[in-house]
Amino acid sequence: MEKDSVIILSGGMDSTTLLHFEKERIALALSFDYGSNHNARELECASIQCEKLGVPHIIIPLDFMRKYFNSSLLNGSDAIPKGEYDGENMKSTVVPFRNGIMLSIACGLAESRGLRHVMMANHGGDHAIYPDCRPDFTQAMSNAMRCGTYEGITLIDPFTNMSKSDIARLGRKLGVDFSLTYSCYCGEEEHCGECGTCRERKQAFLEAGLEDPTRYKG
Repeated sequence: MEKDSVIILSGGMDSTTLLHFEKERIALALSFDYGSNHNARELECASIQCEKLGVPHIIIPLDFMRKYFNSSLLNGSDAIPKGEYDGENMKSTVVPFRNGIMLSIACGLAESRGLRHVMMANHGGDHAIYPDCRPDFTQAMSNAMRCGTYEGITLIDPFTNMSKSDIARLGRKLGVDFSLTYSCYCGEEEHCGECGTCRERKQAFLEAGLEDPTRYKG
């Protein structure tokens, strides 16, 4: 199969599963250091996963986001809300237009390297919280990318209508080592187990009927 795609890889469960799912066509994995609390832990996991699969991996710094954007995700672990992964509770963690910025960079990189697609692992559980994960956004971005490039670069987002438990099942089938992924928005060595993303991660494994390999505090 032709290697025709760039993947945006955070180092979390979803993008890591997509990396394994589409590994035969991924020419490059692209991660971003934008100053979030959990960036360092995520990037470490992303690098390990790429090394295991032999996928070239680059990290692009986006320092301006921490400097100029407003989000609890950029303001230290104490700013992260505890509780359920739902719209009202998690709204403060939105980094404004983050995926639009990252997709634009990935699109330019794809065209520069003669590739045809950008891959992103947004999923159904994100739609209520993050506007730049919703199907209408990804469809609009794919159209903009296609219209704005000579090669007609498009966005591939195969998980957009899947639940996180669906992704957990797929990852397990693919042999993904989920202990080498990171989700916690607090960004400490072990997952806190209390923030919305930790709760979502726990629930995904529970609903999927899978053992959770994550190290939680306490």
